[in-house]
Formats: sequence, structure tokens, C-alpha cells
Amino acid sequence: MTAHPQPPRRDPVDAIIGQWAAVRPDLDTRAMEVFGRLNRLSRAIGDRMEKAYAPYGISRGEFDVLATLRRSGEPYTLSPRQLSATLMLTTGGMTGRLDKLERAGLLRRSPDPHDRRALQVSLTEKGLHLIDEAVAAGLAVQTEALSALDDEQAGQLADLLRRLVLGTGA
Repeated sequence: MTAHPQPPRRDPVDAIIGQWAAVRPDLDTRAMEVFGRLNRLSRAIGDRMEKAYAPYGISRGEFDVLATLRRSGEPYTLSPRQLSATLMLTTGGMTGRLDKLERAGLLRRSPDPHDRRALQVSLTEKGLHLIDEAVAAGLAVQTEALSALDDEQAGQLADLLRRLVLGTGA
């Protein structure tokens, strides 16, 4: 007797697709199936990431600032403009994050030694230690979510998503 693979369980997107099929059978909902799931997954993982960063006293947005400085390499320093461009934030949005992180002692702003009109933003020792712990906590959340797939499936998904990112210019 040959075992047949179990059909995938249905998720909330399947119900939405079924409803559209009932009222608009002429629609090709394949894109909705993909992006509906991506949106739901993004929200769910985003909420889990917020919870992972909360014990460190930072939000996801603040994590992004600290992580960008950390992965820039020593001396962990960038200009506010570089941070804004990397994180796709307005300068106003960046200023609020920098203010909070500076008050918490996680980064410091200082004059750029090469341009008196400019500032540079640097991680403090406290910020360096915090981001190293927070990135590990966030990766644990992501790794746990990805455990629903085997290594080959996770690699295929990463490759397919890369193709979508490159194809859309995102």
C-alpha cells in the first residue's frame, strides 16, 4: 500500500479565494493567494518581532536603526542621511528614533570631523551589546517560524522571494 501525501491544510487565504471564486469566477486570484499570504505572514512575524525586542526596550523601528549601525562595521558610525536612505525613512522620522535611542544611551550624535555642517551617529558600547542580544532574539523568532519548512524548502522560498524582489524593484 502506497502512502499518499496529505493535501495542504486550508488557511484563511483559501477561504478568501473561495469567496472570490463564488462571486467572480472570471478572476485569476493567483497573485492574491501569494500576496495575501505574504501580508499575513509579515504581520504575524512583525508582531512576534516586536515582542522579541520589547525586553530590550526597543521597537522594530529602533532595532532597524541600531542594526544598520551594527552591520556597517567598525566604528559603527553613519550619517543621519545614510541611515534615512538605508531605512527608507524621512529625516523627521529618523530624528524621532535617534532622539529616543540617544536618550537611552544606545547611540550618540556628534559633529562630523570632515564636515562641520554634518552629524554622525555612532553606537555606544551599551548599544553594541544590546543590538547583539536583540538580533539573536529576533533571529530565534524567525528561525522558529521557518521551522515549518525543511532546509531545501526554505532555500527555494528564499530564492523565489528574491526573484519577486528583483522583479518588482522593491
